[in-house]
Amino acid sequence: GERVWVGDGVILQAGVVLYADVHIGARTMIQANSTVHPHTVIGEDCLIHSGVVLGDEGFGFVPTAAGTWYKMPQVGRVVLGDRVEVGSNSTIDRGALNDTVIGAGTKIDNLVQIGHGCRIGENCLLAGQVGLAGGVELANNVTLGGQVGVSNHIKVGAGVMAAAKTGIASDVAAHSQVMGYPAIPLATFRRASAIFRRLPEIYKLVKHLIPNDRESEYTKPQDR
Repeated sequence: GERVWVGDGVILQAGVVLYADVHIGARTMIQANSTVHPHTVIGEDCLIHSGVVLGDEGFGFVPTAAGTWYKMPQVGRVVLGDRVEVGSNSTIDRGALNDTVIGAGTKIDNLVQIGHGCRIGENCLLAGQVGLAGGVELANNVTLGGQVGVSNHIKVGAGVMAAAKTGIASDVAAHSQVMGYPAIPLATFRRASAIFRRLPEIYKLVKHLIPNDRESEYTKPQDR
């Protein structure tokens, strides 16, 4: 595209597409078949793996009186700091109004979706299939395990660790460890899991205390 700026030592592999006004810092590598949309900024010493899409439209729609969906313009950018790594087939959407920002040193695994207007701090780690809805804010040094999902406009504090498949639907305080859906403290989840495994035998001890017990409606005789 027009007005593209590429720093010294940049490597662009086969099939890379750079749209207008893209800026790529020195020594960055963009692997095959990646697409960088207009106005995207990529810092120095970054590694963009194959099939990545940076700066495409965010998923922004509002309902109309006619019951259809109106597509909101997405006029922000994607800005990657230095030493960012983005895994294969991951997508980072540009912001609706503000930029989507990935802090220096952050590492993003394959198949990660980062929605419009997210702001990710420095040295974060996002494992495969993480999904961030629009407007999520991660402070520095946040670690999200595989398939973690974060609802829109949630704030996650510095140093937070979320175990795989955690669903984060409310703000998380700094240096917390969370797990489960919805996310709860890791220690609480472990205690609850220990109890969960014993629920059948616990039920046998207390079922006579339950008025109008309707267990038979959802269990087979051999399960009782």
